[in-house]
Formats: sequence, C-alpha cells, structure tokens
Amino acid sequence: MLTARPAPVHDTLLYSAPCHDLDQLDADIAFLGIPYGAAYDQFAVSSEQSKFPDALRRATDRIVRGLDHFDFDLGGTLLDNQPIKMVDCGNVAGHPSDPTVHQKNAELAVRQILRAGAMPIVLGGDHSTPIPIFKALAELGKPVTLIQVDAHLDWRQEINGVTEGLSSPIRRASEMDHIGEIFQIGLRASGSGRTEEYEAAIAYGANLITAQEVHDVGMKAILDRIPDGGNYYLTVDADGMDPSLMPAVLGPAFGGLLYPQMLTLIKGLVQKGNMIGMDIVEIAPDRDHNRRTLIAAGRFIFNLIGTAVRAGYFNK
Repeated sequence: MLTARPAPVHDTLLYSAPCHDLDQLDADIAFLGIPYGAAYDQFAVSSEQSKFPDALRRATDRIVRGLDHFDFDLGGTLLDNQPIKMVDCGNVAGHPSDPTVHQKNAELAVRQILRAGAMPIVLGGDHSTPIPIFKALAELGKPVTLIQVDAHLDWRQEINGVTEGLSSPIRRASEMDHIGEIFQIGLRASGSGRTEEYEAAIAYGANLITAQEVHDVGMKAILDRIPDGGNYYLTVDADGMDPSLMPAVLGPAFGGLLYPQMLTLIKGLVQKGNMIGMDIVEIAPDRDHNRRTLIAAGRFIFNLIGTAVRAGYFNK
C-alpha cells in the first residue's frame, strides 16, 4: 500500500543551524525574524505580515532543494563548498502589554549579530521593522548607504501619533548620523506620502528612482549611480516588486521591479562595495499563490548569500 510522504517541516531558513543564545553567536550569516512593528491601531499589532518569518522558513525546500544542489543563478552550490556558518536566531520576543519592548529587543539583537561579525538577514513584519535595524547599524561605526526597494516613499513624520510606524522608516533613517546617501528604487503610484513628504525627501537629497525609470534605463544604469566602495544596507518591501512576481502584499502596485532586475541589484551591490545586510518585509503569506512570493523572497536572500560567498566576504 502506498502512503503519502509528509511535507518536510523546516524550523530554520536554508537548512541553517539554530542559535538559541545570541551571547554565544558564532556565525558568518545570521537570520533573524522581527515579526511585529509599531502599530497605528490595536488591530494592526499582529498583522498578516507577522506570519512571514516562519512561513519563509517552512518554504526552505522550495527555495533550494538542498545545500549540495547545483544552482544556475550562482553557477554552483550556495556555499561553494566553503565552511560558511549560517544560523537562524529565531524571532525577536515581544511583550503582550508593551509593544515597544519588541522594537528594543530587535535593536539589541541586531547589535549583537553585528558585534559577532555576522551579516544580519532579517525577515520582517511591516515596514516599521527596519527602524530598529537602522538604529543598530550605528554599531558598525561607519557611514551606511541605505538602499530601499519599495513602491512607496515612507517619509511620514507620524500617523495617529506613531512616529516609528510602517510609513516612516526612511524619514527616521534620514535623522540618523550614520546613515548617508539614500537610494529609493521602484517608486510608483501613491501611498501614504503627500507633497510635503516628497519635498522632505528631496530636501534631504534622497535619490528617488521610479520603477518606470528602472524599466527605461535598466538596473545596471541605476547601480552605476550608487557610489562604489560603500557600506550598503538593503531594505526590501515586497510591494516594490511587480505583483505578478510577489502578489502576497497588502498594497500591490502594477509596474514594479522584476526578478532579473532584483538579482542585478543584489549581486551588483555585493560586488561594488560592502553589503552589510538586508531585510525583506511586508509579505502576507495568507494572500500568496503557490508560495511564489515566499520563493521570490527566499531567492533574493539565496543570491545575496551565494554572491557574497563568491566575493570572499566570509574569508577569515
């Protein structure tokens, strides 16, 4: 009698080892889930996006069948037969009565990862997730070039009195001394930003690059505008991509970036300077179709790691 084979259950991303104590972290690459953001109202405390970190872990075998499998995006295996240490640090803990505890814990966790010399790769909730990450990047003691992929501007000062919500991460980043140039790629349609937010971004000197411009001139031309030799942090809102690629978002906007363009951006940043980390946010797994949003997100991470390995990032 034939029986169905149960689907594999993955508790860590990309077959990585679990890390249960950040004080003992020994890794080259550290995955971290930051499921919760700064909610604008009580109904958004646990949003659909908070399910993303664990959903992506469960999709590991759809991202890559195994670490020993040849991959055509990289021309070999993910870790290129090198002794690279990948760990999954799980999800940042919160507090049921104080949502700010989650953000404080997130900043501390990323600081510990950076102090350990590992590359943080963060799986977020909504786009307020990167704000504690941006704060933690001060740990590096050097200027950071911020690269955002997003359909939206994210320069709101506040909404409902909340200044560190999902519409404000780039405004908050612009106020941090260690954040230098900002490149916002994939902008289109409209979000929560108004003319005053657009003018604030221009006054700061943010490089605002529409999705249409990327389609017209190509991602390579956009990469050429980013100064070489920088310390790059990449924050990716899934709605920066076209919804045909990543449909499981709350704010889909047609005409977004495509998969080959994203690979050009990720690989190009790794090769032109020092890629210090990245996050992916704003994915609502319950809205996904055939897990293609999860797979795309996982493949962005996969290609970042594989390209960094081949660029000698983790050679001691």
